[in-house]
Parts: sequence; C-alpha cells; structure tokens
Amino acid sequence: MSLAKQSAPLESTLSSKGQTTIPGAVRKRLGLEPGDTVRFEVTAEGIVQLKKAHKVDFGWAQAIEGTLSEWMGEADDDL
Repeated sequence: MSLAKQSAPLESTLSSKGQTTIPGAVRKRLGLEPGDTVRFEVTAEGIVQLKKAHKVDFGWAQAIEGTLSEWMGEADDDL
C-alpha cells in the first residue's frame, strides 16, 4: 500500500529515551536502510518533515577546502 493511499495515519510510540521506530512503509518510501541518517525539519506551524539526509564525505570536503578560497572573499557577499 502506498503512503498516498494510506487511510489511517502512521504512528509510532516514543520511548523513555526519546527513541521511536520509523514505520516500515515510511522507511520503504524514503529508501531508508540501517545506518542511514535522517533529518527532521520543523516548520513555524509545528509541522515536522522527516527526510533522508545525504551523508557528507568529510575527508573529501577537507581535501578540496583549499581550492575554494576564491569563494570566501568579500566579492561573494555581493551576489
């Protein structure tokens, strides 16, 4: 059953440690697998969106950091 055709809201219980289980239909729809990172976005109205976070390769980011110096100048503030 697709999430769009789901008649009842998907629910999960919060543990005393603040942990919960993401329902299987949601994990499948987002393509979540063990070890994946999720991101919670909260709107001003209090609506929470759960999204699959893209992992950052910090080794790669550090390796290219020195090549990005032209983007760190005052000229970029004018864009």
